[in-house]
Amino acid sequence: MSPRRAWAVLVALSLAAFAFITTELLPVGLLTHIAPDLDRSRSQVGLLVSGYAIVVVLASVPLARLTQRIPRRQLLGVTMLLFAAANALAALASTYAVLAGSRVVTALAQALFWSIATATVTGPFPAAVRGRVVALFATGATLAPVLGVPLGTWLGQQAGWRTAFGALAGVGLAIAVAVFILLPSYPPAAGGAARGTAPDGRRFVLLLVATALGIGGFMTLQTYVTPFLLDVTGFADSVLAPLLFVSGAAGVVGTLAAARTLDSRPTASLLAPLSIGAASLFGLYALGALRPGVVALLAGVGLAYAAFGSAVQSRMLQLAPGSTDMASAGVSTAFNAGIAGGSLLGGGLLPTLGPRPLALAGGLLTLAAFALLAVDARRSRAVGSASASTLGSPATAREITPARTGTALHD
Repeated sequence: MSPRRAWAVLVALSLAAFAFITTELLPVGLLTHIAPDLDRSRSQVGLLVSGYAIVVVLASVPLARLTQRIPRRQLLGVTMLLFAAANALAALASTYAVLAGSRVVTALAQALFWSIATATVTGPFPAAVRGRVVALFATGATLAPVLGVPLGTWLGQQAGWRTAFGALAGVGLAIAVAVFILLPSYPPAAGGAARGTAPDGRRFVLLLVATALGIGGFMTLQTYVTPFLLDVTGFADSVLAPLLFVSGAAGVVGTLAAARTLDSRPTASLLAPLSIGAASLFGLYALGALRPGVVALLAGVGLAYAAFGSAVQSRMLQLAPGSTDMASAGVSTAFNAGIAGGSLLGGGLLPTLGPRPLALAGGLLTLAAFALLAVDARRSRAVGSASASTLGSPATAREITPARTGTALHD
């Protein structure tokens, strides 16, 4: 694949990520329009989002396994056609059951997309810059809450909520056409990023656990950030949208900043967002009533969340013990498990403790993820130093020297 074509594929799949995340979150923005139109409660419409995440958790690994031999162009193209058809069905839904069914289909398409997109988009690029490519690819997903959901909400308010889903169907169809035109057809195993560059099963499992803990920590508060800002900080309802935009814009900054370090310092790229996120969450718990401080700390949470997501995807490409498609499916499962777990934890604590302790609980989970990865990094450095010392010892040198005799000049 030529560099120009590779960049075109990167843009197309980043737009696909933008479309998927916008679709996932759009019912939140259109909740007050969908509920009365389909004669359902707001909580029932809210289930369209949480149920979506559960489907992604359950389907990611099985779908990746079932489709691991299908060429990427055909698989991604059909996935985007399925996305378009499901959103068209949502636009035409006359009942809640039909809308819920369309959401299940879209969630299945998203589960498959995230299992194969990262390896597909990074494969044509040299391994030394794949972290940067991952960050640029993730920009689409990061922009979705900042631009996609507000635009979809505005369109739904002006022309009806069905129009917003219809527009997403059109976007999905255009991306499917682009995928069929731009992406070469090749067996998945032939892709440049089909296998991890430094496979390590133990460290990969730790990465999955840390991902679930870290994302769970962020989402414990993020899911219920509105009552926190209203009840704890005392902001007016009219400033919620600008505050959430600040958090989303900080996420874009975090993703772009992570692009500079993902390749050269992969471990630090994981630890830095977790430390910023934990400090910001603890700060929100301690300073929740201080408005200027809350704005800055909210931006810190948004920055850390997005940067951590990019770092996890990049690290997966290195540590994957087998197929990166299966590894990516595992990361997607851990990520969505964190989303669902954090939301459930926050929902359980909110009625009895109120919104403020959610920041503390989220900070503790994020700190646990940081500690897990920090201890693992220290252990790996210690093992590496011990191995280097063994190789450099006189006894080892005497063992190695005879084997190299007569070949030194050629080496």
